[in-house]
Amino acid sequence: MKIAVKLYASLADHLPDGAVDHRVELNVPEDVTPHQIIDRFRVPQEQAHLCLLNGVYLEPSERDRPVLKEGDTLAVWPPVAGGAD
Repeated sequence: MKIAVKLYASLADHLPDGAVDHRVELNVPEDVTPHQIIDRFRVPQEQAHLCLLNGVYLEPSERDRPVLKEGDTLAVWPPVAGGAD
């Protein structure tokens, strides 16, 4: 099945050459998990802080289950630090 993966902020460095708008499309098996996708890009799982599947937050416990479907988009952000004092 074909899905899209988006990696943001510092995680974008893990995308292959040719990625456009922080996005690549992949052909993956139907039983793949979000964590397996994240591992495929060599992103340490502790750096995959915020994971959205089609704009909906994936709890960490959901990331080890095959929840992806044809045409889905998995978006991943690292932990964010900082802010106003």
